[in-house]
Parts: sequence; structure tokens; C-alpha cells
Amino acid sequence: MDCGPTCLRMVAKYFGRNFKLQTIRQLCEINREGVSLLGISDAAEKIGFRSLGVKLNPVQLKEAELPCILHWRQNHFVVLYKIKKWKYHIADPSKGLITLTEQDFNRQWLSDTDKGEGIALLLSPAPQFYEQEDEKGSEIRWSFLLRYLITYRQLVIQLLFGLGIGSALQLIAPFLTQSVVDIGINTRNINFVYIILIAQAALIVGRVSVDFIRSWILLHVSTRVNISILTDFLIKLMKLPMSFFDTKMTGDIMQRMNDQKRIESFLTGSTLNTLFSAFNLIIFSVVLVYYNVIIFFVFSVSSILYIAWILAFLKSRRELDYKSFDISSKNQSSIVQLVSGMQEIKLNNCEQQKRWEWEHLQARLFKFKVKGLALSQYQQGGSTFINESTNLAITFLSAKAVIDGNLTLGGMIAVQYIIGQLNSPIQQFLSFIQGFQDAKISLERLNEIHQMDDEESVDKDWNHILPSDKSLSLNKLTFRYPGAGNDPVLEHVDLYIPQGKTTAIVGMSGSGKTTILKLLLRFYEPEKGEIRVGQQALSGISYKTWRGQCGVVMQEGFIFSDTIARNIAVGDDYPDKDKLQHAIKIANIQDFIDNLPLGLNTKIGAEGNGISQGQKQRMLIARAVYKNPEYIFFDEATNALDANNERIIMDNLSEFFTGRTVVIVAHRLSTVSNADNIIVLDKGSIIEQGTHEVLTALRGDYYRLVKNQLELGN
Repeated sequence: MDCGPTCLRMVAKYFGRNFKLQTIRQLCEINREGVSLLGISDAAEKIGFRSLGVKLNPVQLKEAELPCILHWRQNHFVVLYKIKKWKYHIADPSKGLITLTEQDFNRQWLSDTDKGEGIALLLSPAPQFYEQEDEKGSEIRWSFLLRYLITYRQLVIQLLFGLGIGSALQLIAPFLTQSVVDIGINTRNINFVYIILIAQAALIVGRVSVDFIRSWILLHVSTRVNISILTDFLIKLMKLPMSFFDTKMTGDIMQRMNDQKRIESFLTGSTLNTLFSAFNLIIFSVVLVYYNVIIFFVFSVSSILYIAWILAFLKSRRELDYKSFDISSKNQSSIVQLVSGMQEIKLNNCEQQKRWEWEHLQARLFKFKVKGLALSQYQQGGSTFINESTNLAITFLSAKAVIDGNLTLGGMIAVQYIIGQLNSPIQQFLSFIQGFQDAKISLERLNEIHQMDDEESVDKDWNHILPSDKSLSLNKLTFRYPGAGNDPVLEHVDLYIPQGKTTAIVGMSGSGKTTILKLLLRFYEPEKGEIRVGQQALSGISYKTWRGQCGVVMQEGFIFSDTIARNIAVGDDYPDKDKLQHAIKIANIQDFIDNLPLGLNTKIGAEGNGISQGQKQRMLIARAVYKNPEYIFFDEATNALDANNERIIMDNLSEFFTGRTVVIVAHRLSTVSNADNIIVLDKGSIIEQGTHEVLTALRGDYYRLVKNQLELGN
């Protein structure tokens, strides 16, 4: 989805200007399907490029100004930045820099093979492009993450204290080992050996105890840090505009949440262990120099080679990580879809097709795991060779030093022990580097969410009290869904919804009925025009204040995996029994509840009892009634109900609607015939309005809707 914005960002950076990816996304009008070439072109014009979308043949492309953006394989965008000696140099957001032969290039670029043409977006910077300033990203720095550790600084200090004691205990071990050989064995003093062995046993007990305590403290700190990071992520997620969730897939968000584990692991594992290892490295290096300078020099050179070899693979690991994240997020979405859509899958006999789709994803995941394994094996093979060569060289030098009389046999054993202790810090340091890279990638993904503007900015002075005049008015309202080239769903709509009255909106599918409701509920902001509550602009009222006064039943309303009582009284930890009974009565759901074994305490939803669409709609109506709001918004709230239930509920609601401002969107005209005003929409414009009697007498579009539904004659 990000390939188009990324290509434009690359071209902008090539010409010397840096823009945040989120800025480019917004300018491209990204939606759930990604962006179109028109969207990229519009965004390019807005940041100062001259753009031209063209169809070219390969000969014409060679004369075009580069870099340019190409439509690739009919579903992707790449940047062509150089053509040299029949080689095409491509910057592909999904693969990096690649070079293709003319044959391979044409196979992937040409969209019209009959005419031998492909699609390109030619870009050249206008003077205003250079007037733009580089965007400084308000990036999350490491200090942002370290504050999670600072919160538990007392525990961290205890952890470091334990690491220090562990290092001190390890430092004594080589000297004890040397004394066993040089004193105990050479002097044949078995009692001295006993004493040293007892001391070594005590050291082992001490180290095990320290490690035991350290592990408990580390578990305590890491769990708290992980919960804190995830909590802050969820807090931020809940502050984002509703429109954000139209463009983000479930799997993407879930994968980002799983990603937090790597940051927590780095902060509480790699970082602290590296501090411990650095301390050990310094201490044991000094001890090794004391024993033999040449051996220390050999070890140092081999360690530098070892580190350089591992670092050489970091770039490849990073590329694999990004690709793996993308596949894993799709896998998450696929699993959620398979489980939640199993009934539809079975009804349509598409088990095999859906399973094959999932298996195809697993094959791609396996492919990346194979690449990851191959990378690890190359890395491991080289590092093993370096390590084993070092060990052989040090063994030879140690043995030679003993033969030459420059080192005792005990000293040789101690040197081998010290080398073992020095290898561990080197390994820890490399784990730290790899952990740092993983955490940095995760931090970038975390940063992407944290950089987004909150729905309710703290800088703005929001109104937290609704005006006394609670009528609603839409003035010259125009709105189109995100996506370049989309036609307006609503255009220059003027609509007045009086306070305390019921207004119904009807029309054919796609006429804009639900869109009006979503704009009133502030899912989106209007493109032009404004919505007012009395004389006050709706955009100036706090989102929480406004939604707190809105009772809503949407077509896609959600039932939580919880008890019936908590599903109706959403947001109340302790539901009000009187309000609950009142809501149940109006929604005519008492019989259904009475037939359940646990009544109101029966768990429903994904993890509980399944309920029918009609029961679900009655639950949602009860939820809206329980809220006791000033405004009621119903979107096809009774379309799943049988005629008898619908009549009873509408009769109950007519009393509840008294004194409230009600907006009902419906296809079934029986639910709107008693409305104070009926609005008829067609292609985003109001074509008729009035009461049921007035509109029927007009014998216009509303009359035809009624006639078609009730199958009346002429």
C-alpha cells in the first residue's frame, strides 16, 4: 500500500527535499486499496513538482527525464532512475535497488503488450519545489523508551548490583583453577585441593543464587515494561481518528503490537546484559594481559574480524525483517478472516480455495524463513571458522608458553577459562547490535503510529458543553471518500434537522444516506461546507462530548464477547438496573433474555452464545436507549427484524424519541412513515423532502419507492 508514496518520497529526496512518509500518504489520499497514479500525481503537484502521466514505448522511455515513477506489474509502483548499456536500474520499495535486462524490464512494465506501451509518471521540480523546507520528523528517540526503564530504576539498580556481584565471583574462578594445578597438584597437597574445590563449590552456589534472583527481577521489570509500552500504544491507537481504521488492516495493527516485544526484549535483556558483558570484557582483558600480552593481541584481532563479519550481514537482516513483517501482517489478517468467516466459507463451498490462499501465504513465509536460515548459516559458518581458528592459535601459543617456561600449566588452564569468559561478552555485544537493529525497526513502526495527529488535539480549545439550541444543520456540504479521482458522495447538501424532531433519510443504495450519518458522527471531516449544532460549528465541539450525547445503531454494529448486561451498558462497570430494564423493554428483548440460562449474565459474542441478526439489532437498540442521549442516529436499525418485532419496537421507540433529535436512515419505509420530515436523496443531492403524506401526494421519487416496496398498482 505504501509503494506509491514511497516512490514519490524517493524522487523528492533525490532532488534534495525530505518529506515524512505520512505527509506524502495524506497528499496521495491513500485508502484501504493504496493509492492510484492520479493520487501520486496530485501529491507531486502539491509539493512542487510538474507531473505528467503518460503511456510510452521503451524507445520513448529512454528519452524521458529520469528519475520517473513506473506502474509495475499492474499492481505496484517503482522508480526508474538510470538506463545504461541496455540495463535498467530500478528502486523498488519492496526489493531495494535492482538491475534488470531490457527483456525482464519490459515483461514487468509493459501494460499494453499489443502496442508495446507502459505507464509512467514523469516528474520535474518546479521553482516552488525548492521553496519547500525539509520536514523534521518528530521522531521517537531512545530517551522516549529509556523512560520506561527509569520508572523502575530501583529494580534496575538491584539488577546491575547483581550483575556486578556475578562478575566478581566469575573473576575469582581462574585464579582458583590455577592454584589447584600449580600449588595443589605440584605440591601433592590434597587438603589444599579440597579447600579450593569447596571454595569453587561456594562460588557456583553464589553465582546460581545471584542468577536466580537476577532472573526474577528481570522478569518483573520486562513484564512491566512490555505492558507499559503496549498500554501507551493502545492509548495512542484509541486517540486516532475513526478514518485511520478505514485504511489500516487488522493484521497490520496486530503485528505492530507483537513487534513491541522486541523493544521490551532489547531494553530489559540485551541492554542490561551488554552492560554486564562490557564490565566482564574490561576485567578479563586486564587479567589476560597480565597472563600473556601476545595471546591478548591474537584474541583482540580475531574478535575484530568476528564482529566485522557479523556486521556485514545487518543490512540483509533488515531487508528480510521488513518483508517478513509485511507477510506476517497479511498472515494475521488471513487467520482472523478464516476463523470469523468460516460459516460463509462452508456455505459457499470454498474451503479449498481459502485454504490454498492461506497455504500460499505460508509458502511465502517459509521462503523468507529459508532465506533467514541461509543468512544465519553463512553468518554462523564464518563466525565458527574465526572462533575455532582463534582457539587453535591460542591453544598453540599457550602450550608454547608453558614449554618455554613463560607460563605455568595452571596459568594455561586459567587462560583457557578467561578466553571462554571473553567470548561471552563478544557474543553479547553482537546480540546487542542485532537486538538494537530489531528494536530500531520496531521503533520506526511504533513511531509511525505515535507521529499521527490525535483525533482531539490538546492544542485546540474544545467546547465541552452543547448549546441550548440542539438543532443540526448541514450547509453547502461536499464530501468524497479518500482516493484521488473519487466522485463526491455528497455535493452542496443543505439540510436542517430540527431539535426534538424525527428526520428520516431515504434513497437508493449509494445515494449518500449512511455518509451523512457518518459525517454527523464525525467519522470524517467534510471536504467543503460545515455542520452546525445550533449556531456552533460541530468541528469545535469535543469529540467525547459530542459522542457522549449520541445514541447510535449502525449497520455494522459490534457485539463484544461479554455478558448481555455489559453489552447493553457499554462503558458502565456497574450497569444501572432500572436503565437496563427500560432499555430491554423498549428493544423488546426480554423474552430472549428470559430463555437464556444465566439471563443478563449470559455471555454472547465471538466467545459466547451466538445470536441472530435480529437479536443483535435489538441489543444495539437497547445499547442506544440505555445511553439516554440527546441525539439518536439509526442506520438500517430494524432491517433484520420481522414485521411484528419491528412494529412493537417502533411503537416503543416513538415514546422514547419524544423531545430528542432523531435521524433515521432506512430502506424499509414502514420505519420512517411517522417521521416529522423525510429527506429523499439521489446521487448525493436532496431531491425531495416533507412528511409521508406530502411526499406521497407529490407522486415523485418517494412515491415510487413506496409503490415499489408495497407493490402498489398505478
